[in-house]
Amino acid sequence: MDYYLFNFSAGDLEQAAAMLDAKMWGIAGDERDRDALAPGDVALIFVATLEGEFIGRAELATEAHDWTREEAAAYPGDSPGGVLLSEVERWTPGVPLETVVRRIDPTASNPIVQANAELGFRRGVVGITADEYGAALALSREARRP
Repeated sequence: MDYYLFNFSAGDLEQAAAMLDAKMWGIAGDERDRDALAPGDVALIFVATLEGEFIGRAELATEAHDWTREEAAAYPGDSPGGVLLSEVERWTPGVPLETVVRRIDPTASNPIVQANAELGFRRGVVGITADEYGAALALSREARRP
């Protein structure tokens, strides 16, 4: 199993939520890690709002592919392909990027983490570590505790 961050750079929470509700995520054909995606991999869902937030997680049900006619009709976006999702969780409230960065890089010593936090994610699919995935997941659970 591999771990990814799916970056929705449009910053539209409603559209990102619609994709999660449809259990579909658009992946551009020229996305660098597109061919590495496989069923059973997991992804954090990040929306590049003004402050940036993680709004959920999902397991991949398929590898990346061009949508079938039926999938294209159901997909709530304009990407010609992507992955089908299973085990989707939407997080309310979302987890701010800054909170996750403080958890995974408390000493601010990892230049990759710090650059992504400062400049934003430059790709739609970003490989992450199991620890980074686990930290965001734990923070989502903490945020939803009564």
